[in-house]
Amino acid sequence: MTTDINTKPRLNRKNNGSGEKLPVKILQFGEGNFLRAFVDYAFKTLNDKVGFNAGVAVVQPLPGGMVGMLEEQDGMYTVFLNGIKNGKNIQEIHLIDNIVQCIDPYKNFKALMDVAKEDSLEFIISNTTEAGIEYVDSDILSDESPKSFPAKVAAVLYERYRHFNGDRSKGLTIIPCELINYNADTLKTVLLQLHKLWKLEDDFAAWIDEACTFHNTLVDRIVPGYPTDKEAEFQNKLDYHDKFMVAAEPFFLWVIEGDEKLKQKIPFHKTNLDVKIVADMQPYRNRKVRILNGIHTTMVPLSLMHGNETVEETLTDSFTAKYVSEIAFNEILPTLDMDKDELKKFTEEVLDRFRNPFIRHQLSDIALNSVSKFKVRVLPTITAYVEKYGKLPLNLVFGFACLIRFYKGDWNGKTLPVNDSADITEAFEAAWKNSTLDGTVSEILSNTAFWGENLNEISGLSAAIIHALEIIEEHGIEKGYQKFISHFS
Repeated sequence: MTTDINTKPRLNRKNNGSGEKLPVKILQFGEGNFLRAFVDYAFKTLNDKVGFNAGVAVVQPLPGGMVGMLEEQDGMYTVFLNGIKNGKNIQEIHLIDNIVQCIDPYKNFKALMDVAKEDSLEFIISNTTEAGIEYVDSDILSDESPKSFPAKVAAVLYERYRHFNGDRSKGLTIIPCELINYNADTLKTVLLQLHKLWKLEDDFAAWIDEACTFHNTLVDRIVPGYPTDKEAEFQNKLDYHDKFMVAAEPFFLWVIEGDEKLKQKIPFHKTNLDVKIVADMQPYRNRKVRILNGIHTTMVPLSLMHGNETVEETLTDSFTAKYVSEIAFNEILPTLDMDKDELKKFTEEVLDRFRNPFIRHQLSDIALNSVSKFKVRVLPTITAYVEKYGKLPLNLVFGFACLIRFYKGDWNGKTLPVNDSADITEAFEAAWKNSTLDGTVSEILSNTAFWGENLNEISGLSAAIIHALEIIEEHGIEKGYQKFISHFS
């Protein structure tokens, strides 16, 4: 029997009491699906299993975000875990209630500064996408919110430093979750740059270095987000109306660089969550970023233009499934210096996760910030393959061509879901106005702001991409791919 969701009580603390308000121990930058289904879920588990007693204050990192919607539910929402684990269907429902404050710093910067002075505050956690940790020299320290995420963190730390008169015991444990290598080290570097830019006292830099700890991380859980296509089905499983529910897979992995002191500070080892606190996370990082994320980022433009809408469809469509297998087993795995059997097993697990029938993971959602993702997730594999074998990885190169075509913004009369910063979309728009395809490709590949290097210098890459784009336009994705591979065979 289906119930009209509009007749259900609204999800909030009054209707769904969750006990006393928790003290704010965690300041979280980001209110998106991933953090809520991963970090907030994890600390809710820690609260329940070991009495961690940690409340979360969520900060909206960009204007026009969603903390207002979240605040309407008093920070509460539901996480649905659906998937296959050890051959068994897993379906779990978790009510998350540990977010105790929602802050829009663009409307109320003082609220953020007040949290900085909380004696209970211990952690800063974030996920502001790969593009989030950047040094912006136009940011200033004032009574209004700076633009960039690191500048907001710097303002928080400086407010805390001043409030506690430089007390070294009041430093914070900083655990970024952005998917860039050495994410915490990078954030710390930017914070020290801002210290110099703002001409703050030397002891503040020393306080950052001595009182605060920075921990590089790796996160892994597929989080499709709000189940739009199955909204009624999911809502019908609840006794309340939840406008902020989020669907995710059961798989959970959080690798954090740290020592025994950090392990005792966040005792996830007392829960059933796979949180690994290790001295070096690089082996885990390379495996996950190159394989899981690399496949995701490469397949999205190609699969969307082929006509698929979801990750599952990509892995069940005969053409795109074969393409994914080719890039995974024949081009990504050979470039990784790890045990090949373990890599093969991990890859097979990843593909099984992609086939999860319970999760409709929209390709258009994964398309967000595809250029910065491609730089981090795919480009290192292309360059490593060329260096190791002296030739181009043709499947990944064809995927690269699809990415470039994707950013043109339309395909067969349909608008493609390009979702990136204005400077990137405008640069692609300008490049596509070149009078020749050669000029377009050359301009895009030479954009070091995109790729960190001039990709025209990779032997044969420009010519291969030009050829791929020509046959994509003439024959479409599937036939174009077949002709492209045959041309170089």
